[in-house]
Order: sequence, then structure tokens, then C-alpha cells
Amino acid sequence: MDEGSGIDVLYLDYRKAFDSVPHKRLIERLKEYGITGKLLEWVQSFLSSRKTRVSIRGSYSEWFMVLSGVPQGSVLGPLLFLLFVNELPQWIVNSMRMFADDTKLWTCIRSEADSVSLQKDLDRLVEWSNEWQLGFNPKKCKVMHIGQPLQNVTKYFMSDDSSKVEVLSVDMEKDLGVYFTKDLKPSIQCIKSAARARSILGLVRRHFRRLDIDDFLIIYKTYVRPHLENCIQVWSPHLQKDVQCLESVQRAATKLVPCLRNLSYEKRLQALRLTTLYDRRVRGDLIETYKILSGFEKVSCHHFFQLQSSGYHTRGHSMKLQVQRSRLDTRKYFFSQRVVQHWNSLPQSVVDATSVTSFKRRLDNYTRYGH
Repeated sequence: MDEGSGIDVLYLDYRKAFDSVPHKRLIERLKEYGITGKLLEWVQSFLSSRKTRVSIRGSYSEWFMVLSGVPQGSVLGPLLFLLFVNELPQWIVNSMRMFADDTKLWTCIRSEADSVSLQKDLDRLVEWSNEWQLGFNPKKCKVMHIGQPLQNVTKYFMSDDSSKVEVLSVDMEKDLGVYFTKDLKPSIQCIKSAARARSILGLVRRHFRRLDIDDFLIIYKTYVRPHLENCIQVWSPHLQKDVQCLESVQRAATKLVPCLRNLSYEKRLQALRLTTLYDRRVRGDLIETYKILSGFEKVSCHHFFQLQSSGYHTRGHSMKLQVQRSRLDTRKYFFSQRVVQHWNSLPQSVVDATSVTSFKRRLDNYTRYGH
């Protein structure tokens, strides 16, 4: 987006994913992975001779055999499904990410050829689904055109039996708990997160007439604040209205303690030993940066950062990051960009920490006492 290109993202939906996996083909897939002998027989026994029936108000249907699907609610079920679909990326040339039955396919759109390539990948995946009898549901699949696509927005199609169905174009999609929009701004996510947190606050008000500081901290940290910080490195707000949207929830929550109600927001935070949500987001960014640079996360640091090549001088520390220019605010305030200035301002004694716990402790001491 920062380079002026667009991105087309296809959100694919299986038709009854966990219930549709054919048992015989699943067994053949397991054999390809080298699962044989007693272990294969055990899995076959786990899948075979399963029966089910429907219950409505105490009345039951006849028992019938389950001929496909992996048992939901079991530990082995999701693993078998993942093994069954694990070869999907080998069928395409563009980018793909899979999490259980959530599948995303995307590419950067610089010309019509990129759209054609993405459509071909979609056709290959439909071909795979027909061959392995795990069909997609074209009516529930979606496409989002992020950024600045071509002048004429490309339409994508999927085969459904003997007909072709146009993939629905959307401006917003919930992906693994986070709302994404075609401009990648976090305003919708902020509104949704604040609304969920406020609903919990309302529940607390109705059930707790009086709260002391200790009880409030347990309830707030366990049930309210997590809604305001879930995956926050992805959607951290930078617009003042979005920042205040989240901060207003904590502002209202701190008034639940009667003895603090008449104090200012800053004094309420001091009494509760809390910080603003903005300060917590900066702290979270620094912790995540330390994890990535120190190898505690299973991602390459080069995907996010570029270390300064000038070496270690008297100012700063030996792991300073290169400041990169950004054209769009969306890029400027993305995690890998917004954290650079905060990270480079840390002293050597903080970044030298040997563990995540040690880094948190040193960072908190530096923030609080300046050393």
C-alpha cells in the first residue's frame, strides 16, 4: 500500500469443513506422511464405526453411521484436518495462510496479470477440493480489495457444481478475532473492542455494588482490559478519536471504585497502580520487538526491522533499528515503524536482558526510575 499498489485478499470458506473430510482419503493422506502400522490402525479405529442421532425435546431419531468428518471436540480431530489440507500451498503460486479451516489467499495487484494469477490459483484450489471431496462454499467466500487496486476492480469466480459463482466483495472482514477494512485503519476494531469491554463493565456494575481496589484490579485485568488489548500489535490506534475510544473505557472503569470516584483520572491510575492504555501499548510493542530481535518469536527479524549499519557508538545501544520513511500513515504507525523511535531510545542495560522476564523488569525500572 505504501508503494501505491493494491492487495486482493480471498477469504475461503469450506462447506462443513470438519464434517466433510472423507475417511478413506484421509487415511491415504496419512500414509503419504509415513503413518503406518499400529498407529494407522489406531487412527482408522478412531474414525470408523461412529454413529450419531438427533435429539429434539426428548425425541430421538434413528442412529445412522458417520461416513465422513473428523470428531469435533477431540484433540486428534483438528490435527487430522490440518494434515488433510496441509498440501494446499503447493497448488498455488501466490501467498497463502491457513489457521484450522480459515484460509486466506492474496497477492499484490500491480497489473491485470496479478489478478489473472490469483484467479488461476483459486481455480487450482477448487480443483483440489473436488479431487479430495472437501468442497468450498462459494457463497460464503469473500474478496477484499485493499489499498488502491486497478481502476476497474477485478471480479473473481468459483465453480459450484456446473455453474460459476462470483465471489462476494466486502469492505470489512473479521479475521481471527480482528476486524480488517480495505483501508487497514483500526477504527472499526477500536469501536468493537470498546463495545465488548463496556458490556462487561455493565455486567460488573449490576452484580457488584461496592468494589475495593484489590477486587477491582482482579476483575478489570481479567475480564475487561483483555478486550482492549487482544492482538493490539496488529491494530494499535493512532488517530486521537480511536485512542480516546479505548481510553474512555478504562476511564469509566476506574470510577467503579467508590473511594476513587471523585479523583481525577491520573490520580485514580496512581492509586490503582495502573498506566494509560497508550503507555501499555508502547510497553507491549517494546516487549514484542525484544522477542523478535532476540529470537524468542518464530519469525525472522528481517520481516519487520533493519538494524543500523553504523555500529554501536556512545549514544544508544548496539541493537538500534534503521528509521525507514513512510508515505502513508497506515505504514507510519504500523508496528515495525512506530516502535523504532521508542526502541532506539532504550539504554544498553535494558536491551542486554537475557530473558523476556528480565527485559520486562529492566524496562519497567527504566520507565519508572530512569535507570
